[in-house]
Amino acid sequence: MKLLQNKLFWVTASIVLSLGYLVSCTKSNQMLNVAPASASSSELLSYLTTTAPTIDGTIDPIWESATKLSATPQVPDPGNGLFAGYIGETYPATLRSMYDANYIYFLVEWKDPSNNIVQPWYFNPTTKLWAQRGNARTFDVNGNLIKDGMGQDQLAMLWNIDNSTPKFVTQTCYASCHIFTPYRNFSGVMVPNKSANHYTNGANEKIDMWWCHLNKDLVTNQMDDQYQDWAGGPSVTDTVGGSGNGRHADDLTPPAPFTTSYVNTNTNLSNGAFNNSQSLKLDGTGASVSVPKWVVPNATGKLYYSATDTLAGGVALKVTGVSSTGVLTYVGGTIDPNTSTDYSDNAGATASVGSKCFPSFISAPLTAGRGDFTASGKYTGTGWVLEFKRKLKTADVLKQDIDFSSLTDQPFGMAIFNSSNYQHGIKPNLLLKFQK
Repeated sequence: MKLLQNKLFWVTASIVLSLGYLVSCTKSNQMLNVAPASASSSELLSYLTTTAPTIDGTIDPIWESATKLSATPQVPDPGNGLFAGYIGETYPATLRSMYDANYIYFLVEWKDPSNNIVQPWYFNPTTKLWAQRGNARTFDVNGNLIKDGMGQDQLAMLWNIDNSTPKFVTQTCYASCHIFTPYRNFSGVMVPNKSANHYTNGANEKIDMWWCHLNKDLVTNQMDDQYQDWAGGPSVTDTVGGSGNGRHADDLTPPAPFTTSYVNTNTNLSNGAFNNSQSLKLDGTGASVSVPKWVVPNATGKLYYSATDTLAGGVALKVTGVSSTGVLTYVGGTIDPNTSTDYSDNAGATASVGSKCFPSFISAPLTAGRGDFTASGKYTGTGWVLEFKRKLKTADVLKQDIDFSSLTDQPFGMAIFNSSNYQHGIKPNLLLKFQK
């Protein structure tokens, strides 16, 4: 009798457990109650969610449901000195993704030891000229560091638009990166060029390029939507030494036939950040020199000016003259950089500059096709946390954006820049998958 009772107990328990298992497997939201899988090194699983994360640079609890992809972009050695001073550096990062009926969301985290102003204007007391800090490290002939760069921290991702670029399936970002010296151009000719420019290898090939200049784009809670094409092929690139650049902002379209000048379908002239720079003659009649276009007198620690700062009544004042001793004239006064080190670069190799050095750019929002992303990020003191979202299918009609609405697997590559210009760590051959 006891044996029978034991058998009935275990049979009943088994049935109950089996039913519970079957019911739980039919609920898509059960993933919320299960710890995410271990991090992958090549596949990013986009988690299907009904709760959208807030894009504010703060990691919401819902992100714990998404599986991490651990990636370590590394600066390659193309063999031509192009990335000298950065070769071999690694930038460990983690990526997470989610999607819902309308949007795809990304969270990227990576280590970065510093966050600084981008290419500030400073005064050189020896030359008596104004200059901008270099955007990359500079070295002497023996390879010793002379000065740290003050370029931008950046994140970039490349995607294959409509599967148009066959090489992208196996090479991802290397399918369009031509960084060899010499390298073979479209017509098969070896070109002695050190270009790092991107272009695809056929008239119908396009690559979607997502590019976040963290120190600029995040000011307006955005990242830049761009694309790559073949830049016109041999008839165009050969005319400029084989270094044609196929990178373009969205809304730029090639005329027919291709030329080096692209047509802008977006009539908004203040589309994204623009340079705080102009050319003036010394003492009004001398040699032309570069100086800041806008200044906020006596301001300290300014990372940028906003576009509204430069409007009538704004805090930024236009520079109208520069003397042979470097004194700047603006409407209402002058700035003499010879009386203080607040406008000077430091004497050593470190990245610091004087507290009153002027910012290099005017912030303005990205619009139309370039403004497809909402993004927010924070520098934590040891690295970056970046969140961004984009519609699964944008309003793009120019075939400049990737379409995720089919939820098919998508190969991609990513790059991280550490206070640099074009020198960047690369992680190719990654794959985005969608949880169904």
